[in-house]
Amino acid sequence: MNAPVPRIEATDGCTTAPVLRERGQREVFCGLTGIVWLHRKIQDAFFLVVGSRTCAHLIQSAAGVMIFAEPRFGTAIIDERDLAGLADIDDELDRVVGRLLDRRPDIRLLFLVGSCPSEVIKLDLGRAAARLSARVAPRVRVLSYSGSGIETTFTQGEDACLAALVPALPAEPAGAADSLLVVGALADVVEDQFARLFAELGIAPVRFLPPRRSGDLPPVGPGTRYLLAQPFLSDTARALEERGATRLDAPFPLGAEGTTLWLEAAARAWSVPADRFEAVTAPGRRRAEVAMARQREKLAGKSVFFFPDSQLEIPLARVLARELGASLVEVGTPYLHRQHLARELALLPAGTMLSEGQDVDRQLDRCRDARPDLVVCGLGLANPLESEGMTTKWSIELLFTPIQGYDQAGDLAELFARPLVRRTRLEV
Repeated sequence: MNAPVPRIEATDGCTTAPVLRERGQREVFCGLTGIVWLHRKIQDAFFLVVGSRTCAHLIQSAAGVMIFAEPRFGTAIIDERDLAGLADIDDELDRVVGRLLDRRPDIRLLFLVGSCPSEVIKLDLGRAAARLSARVAPRVRVLSYSGSGIETTFTQGEDACLAALVPALPAEPAGAADSLLVVGALADVVEDQFARLFAELGIAPVRFLPPRRSGDLPPVGPGTRYLLAQPFLSDTARALEERGATRLDAPFPLGAEGTTLWLEAAARAWSVPADRFEAVTAPGRRRAEVAMARQREKLAGKSVFFFPDSQLEIPLARVLARELGASLVEVGTPYLHRQHLARELALLPAGTMLSEGQDVDRQLDRCRDARPDLVVCGLGLANPLESEGMTTKWSIELLFTPIQGYDQAGDLAELFARPLVRRTRLEV
């Protein structure tokens, strides 16, 4: 019998490293931003933000103007009459939803998305969703989640959305074979690539959350083993485990190494023979390594400073340090989930400075003192830092671009190399 896939061990890295915890002024987008990629993923869903005109402007500007198709998101505006108590907000919301569903009969899943304004006035969207769902079922299911930015960072919008979906997932049939659930919104091309790799490894059935169609919600239960495709899904993971699912511990599928270790976690759980794992993954791993090598010469030896923004910072820092030869000045992240990031922390270079949370003025001072070659930060900080002569990378672009998996590893490396190339050209 062939031996199972061996575990690739890491050094302790930053597993026990001290973390600078900061609680001060933050510079992040709100969770409504997650709608930008979620509405493209679930093709028969609609995201109705209950918020202000500012919320509407944010979503429209972030998502861009869609000329050839109606977008699957909108805003129910809370105006002065609502705030003054001159109108019944529940009646107003029922009327807006009724008009929306009459106009868009293709909608099968409707999310009511809370915002800072709706939370400030204590609007109970959970009750509203239950009331509306009872009225329009079974044609449309109505769920709610919060996209407020009061105490969150922007990627938590996806976490809240998927956590709201978990109670609606069907129960796993009794006696069903163990299944693999990949959790986290992935571009369709990336999802298809992973599905092919799992099929070649003999791992089945494999399902994805969120699905492309709301009618394909994956069953979940004690036989479900799940892999997180994104590091910011702590609420979703907790909800899945309450349904009996088991998390497979793995780094995240970024870069050649991370993708291999992520696939390895599933292969070990399904006792895939080592020679089969090598045969299936070697071609993709080689393609990724060759593609990343083209960018390594531009990034090797460059110093990088991460401001906390997307919660992708630690996996991205691991790719930059281990596969692209960059040095890490500071890796800041909004929240550091030690359990979910344990394998990532073990792979970081020992001595890496880690920070959790934000005090933006202090972090700006540390960044200015270090004068790194590249700063990864949010849009609100990028232009001021560029004006001071620093080279920046927008962290939000790493959410809008497919970067997971072998065939996207070169694109991920190029995203970091591109600002450095641009700076070089501007200096000529």
